[in-house]
Amino acid sequence: MKFMTRKLKFFILTTGLGLAFVPQGITQDWKERAIDPVANPLFFESPLISSQVRPLFVQHNIHEDFLTGGGDVRVYARQLRWAVSERLAIIATKDGYIDFNPKTGLKHQEGWADIGAGVKYALIDDQEANFILTPGVKFEFPTGSRRVFQGNGSGEWDVFLSAMKGVGDFHATASAGVRLPNDLGDETAQAHYSLQLDYFACRYFIPFVTANAFTVLNDADQLPLKVEGYDLINFGSSQAGGRTQATVGVGVRGRLLKNLDLGFAYEVGVTKPYGLFDDRYTVDLILRF
Repeated sequence: MKFMTRKLKFFILTTGLGLAFVPQGITQDWKERAIDPVANPLFFESPLISSQVRPLFVQHNIHEDFLTGGGDVRVYARQLRWAVSERLAIIATKDGYIDFNPKTGLKHQEGWADIGAGVKYALIDDQEANFILTPGVKFEFPTGSRRVFQGNGSGEWDVFLSAMKGVGDFHATASAGVRLPNDLGDETAQAHYSLQLDYFACRYFIPFVTANAFTVLNDADQLPLKVEGYDLINFGSSQAGGRTQATVGVGVRGRLLKNLDLGFAYEVGVTKPYGLFDDRYTVDLILRF
């Protein structure tokens, strides 16, 4: 009996000491170690709801089999998100400046991208299950420069669904949606799908793998191409219906500060014809407020 009493006292003492040494301010919110996607920034929307400014740079290399014989496209952009509430956010995901450098055939061109914005709402946010499900809708206004294949058509809708599941320090993020132009003759409709698997090794090193794909759903009446422009450009291709363009990639995020993330992703095209996509580097910075 004395032995059991001493054992109980020891358990209470050690438990109390353990609780006393838990750092203040630490919460059990699994989303604190979750990260936003880096690759495919226009259509891989995070299900997380936050207010943020996200400047980004994209170096997109064109495959040599494309009609330009190679070359590259550089994009300088900024995304904005505002959390109206814990579940609702207004998002501005497409803008910026495009620097188009074809190797042959076409001349070097520069101009502004179209502007895209919308809303998303966390329909399910289950803290105990470490799961969040967020549908959303965006509209792309044809305000950009025709010199860089923007400003065509009558606008385009994107209806999407994003989800994230956390298991310890591992997170799986997925998104799927449909791009629906108002004029199916000027632009093609496309289904898009994305997946990211990441592991929170430490705040400065969060590696991930990713895959992204677009499937063209119809033939438009514009350029006689067998591929589309992936995410940034909608050529309105007349021979691309039914084709899927897919990429795979790797990357890393670092949490420099509690509210500041730096991200890098490298993607390579894996489906033929490669079309506009050879490989791509994406760098972003996310400042949450």
